[in-house]
Amino acid sequence: MGKDHFIIPIFVPHYGCPHDCVFCNQIRITGLSTDVTPQYVKDTIEEHLSTFPQKDITIEVAFYGGSFTGIKKEIQKELLAIPLEYKNSGKIHGIRLSTRPDYIDEEILNLLEEYKVDTIELGVQSLDDTVLNKSGRGHNSQQVYMASKLIKEYKFNLGLQMMIGLVGDSKEKAIFTGKEFIKIDPYCVRIYPTLVIKDTFLEKMYKNNTYKPLSLEEAVDISANLLMLFEYHDIHVIRVGLQPTENIRLGKDVVAGPFHPSFRQLVESYIYKIILEKHLDELGEDIVNTNMVVEVNNKNISNIVGQKSSNTKYLVERYKLKSMKVYGRDIQKDIIKVSTNGLNSKIYRRETIEEYLKEKGII
Repeated sequence: MGKDHFIIPIFVPHYGCPHDCVFCNQIRITGLSTDVTPQYVKDTIEEHLSTFPQKDITIEVAFYGGSFTGIKKEIQKELLAIPLEYKNSGKIHGIRLSTRPDYIDEEILNLLEEYKVDTIELGVQSLDDTVLNKSGRGHNSQQVYMASKLIKEYKFNLGLQMMIGLVGDSKEKAIFTGKEFIKIDPYCVRIYPTLVIKDTFLEKMYKNNTYKPLSLEEAVDISANLLMLFEYHDIHVIRVGLQPTENIRLGKDVVAGPFHPSFRQLVESYIYKIILEKHLDELGEDIVNTNMVVEVNNKNISNIVGQKSSNTKYLVERYKLKSMKVYGRDIQKDIIKVSTNGLNSKIYRRETIEEYLKEKGII
């Protein structure tokens, strides 16, 4: 078994960013400074280290929340010096940060190399230039390709973040961005549905009816297609959907949009619904009015069943089954066993995903 991985998050406000993206509610500050201090970084690391188990773990310090490489270089050095000290002493094992594609050049990468940064994540959002322009990103797609190439040449792990449902975006454009990500071949990817946050230009557009956010169903569908595409190409998707916080909830800072506290589980369940539908379509009339038994890896039970048994209810109704029971077993994670009416069959997740993506013209 692999080691458990723990993240120590350090949130750096967007003070390093001089842009006004329509979805962002951070006030632009041109001083390129931050109120996060080296002492705060040290205290945060110590606080987290005291809560982690002592054996068989890897620990990573991650600078989130802002365009880290847009901060003044002296401040970057002061902040990075703290995790470097912990990394050199073996108390942590990795350093990660997020930034913008247009805040990457050789001088910046030399600095990050000196401070033993391992992973650089780029907030790309889209590789469609119209979407980037309408979202006020302040960079174009070409800068993403250039920054990605440079990061990989320097042997950093490259992470790419995309947003679906931005102004001018569509399912087709999101799939295009996903395919372009695959060509770049990143170490990891994040997928975020666009939410309308208070005090943003996007909120004004939403209230003026010039922007319509994705519905939850649309966001789940697009994310599922992307997740299957990345999985097929062996690209690790480390997050789907925003992390719920005290404020990131509908009725708090989220005005509208496809927010759900368990968004990734909705997406994973939807993928299993697609996989089971494909198989049950092939069985046809033979399964009407039968009792179906589905056996899966123990860890996949909740994803197969769906939230509030949504998948089982849907499949029973659609295929006119008497019942559908799901059992966890000690079997491979990519295999689903289906038994009904004397028929016993195995579904292989990867093969079914490949068939689906080909049918939809995605691969």
